[in-house]
Amino acid sequence: MDAYKLYKAERWLYLHHIPFLPKVIKGIIYLLHNSVISYQTQIGENCKFLYGGIGCVIGKETVIGNHVIIGTNVLTGGRSNKKGMPVIGNNVYIATGAKVLGNITIGDNVIIGANAVVIHDVPSNCSVGGVPARILKKDIDVNEFCSLNKY
Repeated sequence: MDAYKLYKAERWLYLHHIPFLPKVIKGIIYLLHNSVISYQTQIGENCKFLYGGIGCVIGKETVIGNHVIIGTNVLTGGRSNKKGMPVIGNNVYIATGAKVLGNITIGDNVIIGANAVVIHDVPSNCSVGGVPARILKKDIDVNEFCSLNKY
């Protein structure tokens, strides 16, 4: 069972005010996948954690849209001494090792390259990469590079 399916179970229990079990499932996710995915995180439909979500840390106030693919060792969270967490749009591919940090918005149809450190807003329909991440290509068709809708 991958991290996303376990997340869906813990989220359902949390939303239905069933105590303790969401914390147990969060612990199972950590033990099986070495990942931290809180039941308080909002993750949309048809998302996928590659390789089961190994090493991912998803901040509890992060909002993730639909049809998002998240690679291994991805981190979403806040920045030191700054409030807010990322909001990630629909049809986004976050490659292995990427970090999405701070009170930022990632648009729809975006590709975030491997090991990128995203600390600024990213508009829709583009690809970003680098440290810190910058726009590499605009007006892209994300499905040309990866099939997000098959999940």
